[in-house]
Amino acid sequence: MDAALEIHNYLPLAYPSASEGEYIGFVWEAFESNYVAGKYQFAMLAFHMLYMSYVYFSVWQIKQAKPEAFTHAVLFQQKEKELLTASSPFTFSEVNERSIFKFLRLVGCENQHIGRFQKLVDQRNEIAHPNGNIFFSDQATADQRIEEVMQQIRGIQNHMPSVLHACLLQFLRDSANPDEREIADSEVHVEMNFLHKHYLSRKDIEACLACDLSEFDASPFRGEVQALMRVLQTKAEE
Repeated sequence: MDAALEIHNYLPLAYPSASEGEYIGFVWEAFESNYVAGKYQFAMLAFHMLYMSYVYFSVWQIKQAKPEAFTHAVLFQQKEKELLTASSPFTFSEVNERSIFKFLRLVGCENQHIGRFQKLVDQRNEIAHPNGNIFFSDQATADQRIEEVMQQIRGIQNHMPSVLHACLLQFLRDSANPDEREIADSEVHVEMNFLHKHYLSRKDIEACLACDLSEFDASPFRGEVQALMRVLQTKAEE
């Protein structure tokens, strides 16, 4: 089960609402308890829910960073209104799971990538229905599926830096002048208006720390930008 722990690096460090964090914790506990009990098929159902949650968080970040492109991609799709007015990543659960992966094209994922991501949904469907089959009857088979899921998550994450950098740069532009912020405390400001807003994970923050910040070199608020980045560095190391 140790391999499954890696997924926590790709899930948000903090959530805007306690109920969202409790939900992710509940799903992880469902995975963990079933895995330990040898109920691997049920464990894999829970792990798939964590995988899809990661996908929703990624699509949410795309929506935040590329609103115009996202709007164009949504046009004429089922649940168009729900997608455009989504108030949290979990709203995307109203959309057909296979369809949500299409938004990853906005970060450069090609059709062959999308097909591999969607395959996990098809495989989940096979075990979610009462068809008389136990597809995951031993730990080795379950561990193999966990690694397959993690490979897909790593693949999606590799396409996300441009989106994450766009989110970071906009946040810093809006936050550089502390006199114009509603929250004076830098740590609280970062958590409330950056981590919560974009549902950022440790891996997301690591990507943000590699962002080119040269546009702030001549800014009178360069010191404040550096202070905000130090807060992010601390969050990544927690």
